[in-house]
Amino acid sequence: MKHIIIAILSLISTISFAQVDSTLFKRQQIDSTKQQLNMDAVYNRPFLSLGKLPVSIGGYAEVNWQHIGTDGVSEGHQFQMRRMTLFVASSISKKIKFLSEIEFEEGGKEIAIEFASLDVEFHPLFNLRGGIIMNPIGAFNQNHDGPKWEFTDRPISATQMLPATWSNTGFGFFGKTYKNSWMFGYELYLSGGFDDTIIDNEQSKTFLPSSKDNAERFEESASGTPLTTAKIAIRNNKLGEIGLSYMGGIYNTFQDDGIVLDEKRRLNVFAIDYNTTLTKTNTFITGEWAWVNVDVPETYTQQYGDKQYGGFLDIVQPVLKQNMFGWDNATLNLACRFEYVDWNVGRFNETGGNIGDELWSIMPAISFRPTQQTVFRLNYRIQRQTDILNNEPAKLGGFSFGISSYF
Repeated sequence: MKHIIIAILSLISTISFAQVDSTLFKRQQIDSTKQQLNMDAVYNRPFLSLGKLPVSIGGYAEVNWQHIGTDGVSEGHQFQMRRMTLFVASSISKKIKFLSEIEFEEGGKEIAIEFASLDVEFHPLFNLRGGIIMNPIGAFNQNHDGPKWEFTDRPISATQMLPATWSNTGFGFFGKTYKNSWMFGYELYLSGGFDDTIIDNEQSKTFLPSSKDNAERFEESASGTPLTTAKIAIRNNKLGEIGLSYMGGIYNTFQDDGIVLDEKRRLNVFAIDYNTTLTKTNTFITGEWAWVNVDVPETYTQQYGDKQYGGFLDIVQPVLKQNMFGWDNATLNLACRFEYVDWNVGRFNETGGNIGDELWSIMPAISFRPTQQTVFRLNYRIQRQTDILNNEPAKLGGFSFGISSYF
């Protein structure tokens, strides 16, 4: 890992010194709000090329301030460098490409390769991908770049129910085709997957993101069986895009050196996502909803749910688009995010009462885009969360301000 990072930083340093001749540089300009299929997100990024050098680089950064309290108790003013992400891409030869995404979180406290794959095109409808892949469950997991969103925080359902930026080592196929105003795409992968920590973790509940802490998943599957991830997406230029996805497999270590330890236990995740832009008002709407089913052992208490569901809905309305502060076609937006998650769907066996552990949140926002690759965003979160016993919900509220930009 360190050698890879050093090599990338050396490349960046070399390019920086080469700026004495700016004609060597060519920047791929992209509109970070332009909607293609979500599966195109790994390609739809700005890259900087140096002359005929076969490698292109890019990235984005996110920095925030927040003042948030729960039930009147706050930690005060907090300043955060959430992440800095580097992209490295190369066209190795005709129809063979390499793409990668390396993320530095919390000031470098965590460093991870989120995506690093070789793509080989045999036909537009049949491409091979191998490496560290981003499992396409829902839409946010693939299309998560900070500058594309009007909110400082990632969706709760995507980060605390589903494991956001969930990636594994694997292989698979993907493809896309067009006809008139219609677009169709698909992805199918077999990869490493989850482990026992989804029901044995510090959260003391069924919690899929716990498996992200297991770095060994890139070399060894806990169950010894593949995780299957599949998605189809259909887009119409006027109606928008809808995606249906599935992710599932055995998650537990059911045997070790041929000795059976437990029965095979599965998890299954289903998700639907949708996005569109209303042509008359230019209103952008996007959201996703997911259902999680986990085979929890009968010996576990009911605080470990076998069913979960949740999702989010974003509405973004441009209110002003003109030359502002020296930027051409700068945009001022009003936005709002609605969120809901239930980590434990069901009723108590003893009383028949509803099991809690639910959350809802509303987050209005104002965002300013001097260009479509940079966003300034001010949010206010209103959130209520109940415990498993449905006691009086914890009340969270506060402001956050952030800047996110490609570079």
